[in-house]
Amino acid sequence: MTFLKKHIVLIVLLAIGLGIIIGVVSNASTYSDFDEALQNPGEEFHIIGKFNNEKSAEVVVTSDARYFVFYMFDKNNKENVVVFNGEKPQDFEKSEQVVIIGGMKDSTFMATDLLLKCPSKYDKKGFDTEEKFQSKNKSSNQ
Repeated sequence: MTFLKKHIVLIVLLAIGLGIIIGVVSNASTYSDFDEALQNPGEEFHIIGKFNNEKSAEVVVTSDARYFVFYMFDKNNKENVVVFNGEKPQDFEKSEQVVIIGGMKDSTFMATDLLLKCPSKYDKKGFDTEEKFQSKNKSSNQ
């Protein structure tokens, strides 16, 4: 391979690599809030928040789809109605946090994906490993 061909191949590979990096960075999203989503309709946002359990959450069935409608607070404690195109997740009310992915349509957040952070099964209260380890060692040394 000649010197010129090596340079051309190197430039092409660098261009492809740069294109991949730019593509990944432009699609990477951080958590946003309802205000930002409202100001940028048509864009996709990830919003983290908490389900408002003081208002009802309901499944709405139409002739062509099934929607789960609920209210949630974003990280700035702003409440908004959310419509998820899908089934209500099991144990939704027990979740500690909700992450919705989608965009605003008028003043309603239309979620295409819904992720839940459920409470831990492991209760940290009363589980002092150092204390339990010490008491186990004392009993085994006697």
